[in-house]
Amino acid sequence: MTLVTNGRLITRDEGGKGYYEHGAVAYEGTKIVEVGEEAALRAKYPKAELIDARGGVIMPAFINAHTHIYSALARGLSIVGNNPTNFYEVLDGTWWAIDRHLYMDGTKASADALYLDCIKQGVTTIFDHHASYGEIPGTLHTIAESAKEFGIRSCLCYEVSDRDGEEKCLQAIKENADWITECEQRKDPMLAAMFGGHALFTISDKTFDRMVEANNGRTGYHIHVSEGMNDVYDSLQNYGRRPVQRLQDHGILGPKTILGHCIHVNTAEIELIKNTDTMVVNNPESNMGNAVGICPVLPLYKAGILLGMGTDAYTNDMLESLKVALCSQRSNACLPNVAWCEVTDMLFKNNAKIGAKYFPDPLGVLKPGAAADIIVMDYKPFTPFSDANIDGHMIFGMTGRQCQTTIAGGKLLMKDRELVGIDEEAVNARILEASKKLWGELNHCTY
Repeated sequence: MTLVTNGRLITRDEGGKGYYEHGAVAYEGTKIVEVGEEAALRAKYPKAELIDARGGVIMPAFINAHTHIYSALARGLSIVGNNPTNFYEVLDGTWWAIDRHLYMDGTKASADALYLDCIKQGVTTIFDHHASYGEIPGTLHTIAESAKEFGIRSCLCYEVSDRDGEEKCLQAIKENADWITECEQRKDPMLAAMFGGHALFTISDKTFDRMVEANNGRTGYHIHVSEGMNDVYDSLQNYGRRPVQRLQDHGILGPKTILGHCIHVNTAEIELIKNTDTMVVNNPESNMGNAVGICPVLPLYKAGILLGMGTDAYTNDMLESLKVALCSQRSNACLPNVAWCEVTDMLFKNNAKIGAKYFPDPLGVLKPGAAADIIVMDYKPFTPFSDANIDGHMIFGMTGRQCQTTIAGGKLLMKDRELVGIDEEAVNARILEASKKLWGELNHCTY
């Protein structure tokens, strides 16, 4: 038995008490046993191992509903001659250039880098959408081994696309199918599978049919939809259908499918998403950085769509994305009094509901029976603090880097900002060598 003590406790438990001024969490194995007043739990479990929150905020760990491991080695990268002026040029000149030069060692290094950053920023569950067209077979297995090594719960898929020819496309489809089979056989509660697809303008009808056949109804799809107008133009011009309608034609929509972005969807498509109980994930910083537009969060939310929050790997700090989501929605609506409930629900409620579609234990909440995914934030408020205003403190006072302790599935990953069981210097050295190799290939030089 382990007790996390000496902190203000936020549970996010809608069916129970939401806040304890002097709280504690008791967990054993992979699950939470009890939540309550510190004095009572210390008396009840006198022999428990103690983790001291040092007066910080004890709370559920974060979930990232859409990210990209393959972009982890891009931090600080400049590719000579790459000066994108539109979204297609961003994709082709940056991200596709990177993934075409990612081989197994680069994929492993990318996964290690992202998982390290997740631990440091209190993210214990990710939904990843991977691409490494330099070397495809076995990459999801490699990422999974990294996920196990670092202790991060991961739902993985591979990005199917026709952009690099039929052979690579078939390999990507097989990689998804093989990973789904592996998850069925492993039955690991920390690993899950989806069937990935890039954007519709890079996927033909033939490829969609092949994806559906390979999946055979075993899991949902994770696909980019109407992130840029490329999707809309391509679907209308070449298929006579809007993107979401085209997905419906192929049986892609459904309650276990995630549509990433959905910036340029119309009212008919929103209705179709809702009627099929399909999920949508907003990635605010990436959308603004790529200059593709602002997701219609308010209409999607009003329609009753399960709308989550991701980062698209622009960052691994979920609180950073929360802040940008709020500001971008208010700026887009030209109203300073909207979107608060929508964006906080996306991160703190809906991401947990998305997680429940793929993982057996409740996530995003501290209550008996839930996954022991617990973080401690180094935050000492100088204004009144409780569950009534915690979101305001998070938006205006906290950042992911204030995470001081991270526990995932009952495994202590970081304590007082020291990684547990991980030789960070050695891992960083391996990541640096892989990134130097990647950057050198992209720029035809030596780093």
